[in-house]
Amino acid sequence: MRFPVTLIKTATLCAAVLVMATAARADEADAKKLFKAMSDYLAAQKTLSLDFDSSLEFVTKDDQKIALASSGSVTLQRPDKIRATRHGGFADVELVFDGKTFSLLGKDANAYLQTDIPGSVDHLIDELRDKLHRPLPGADLLLSNVYDTLMPLVTDTKDLGSGVIRGTECDHLAFRTDEVDWQIWIAQGDRPYPCRYVITTKAVKGSPQYTLDVRSWKTSTEVAAENFKFTAPAGAKQLKPGDALDVDELPSDLIAK
Repeated sequence: MRFPVTLIKTATLCAAVLVMATAARADEADAKKLFKAMSDYLAAQKTLSLDFDSSLEFVTKDDQKIALASSGSVTLQRPDKIRATRHGGFADVELVFDGKTFSLLGKDANAYLQTDIPGSVDHLIDELRDKLHRPLPGADLLLSNVYDTLMPLVTDTKDLGSGVIRGTECDHLAFRTDEVDWQIWIAQGDRPYPCRYVITTKAVKGSPQYTLDVRSWKTSTEVAAENFKFTAPAGAKQLKPGDALDVDELPSDLIAK
């Protein structure tokens, strides 16, 4: 029995589409599995520290895209202690949280703010974003359950294979949400920590990106002992609640309104 050529072509096309759809679902499942493994690994680390380099893009009033670089460090002791620094051309700040009090020091201004925010680091991150309007870029990766926080917002998932960050072979994953696209490079092996995290803001003209590169990753006994009590520098001015402490790394005279 002979089948018409058009029927054969249609059947072949349908088979190809089915194979591609199946591969896409497997690709998505693998990517989520790798990301879940990273989330579980991070949650298991009761103490960790890292250094980072970051690049924050913005679009100027005359539509020029510019990236500002900064570096810093983070020491985290779950569930309720963190110390972080960030030093760039427009900001030199330190953040300290001891489970009860949040302190933010602007070193250039030699001034600091303090407010009571009792609870965990997870709670602190939420409070900074939702109530104090001072979100910490990349802070999602410090949460106790990164997977359950980020994955419900994802609308598209891709496993892009391997990539190498500073000599470390990583799994490269890409995710999309309604508001942002983000990519993450996760170290392969038994320490699946995030090596690079890139967030692309789709709602802003020019689609600026925030890039966080992690280095000097340490956990457990590798982490040097840290005092999470804030000590104000000599002569530092304590600001009142409601006072503005300029710790923004973006030059306001250049930013597009």
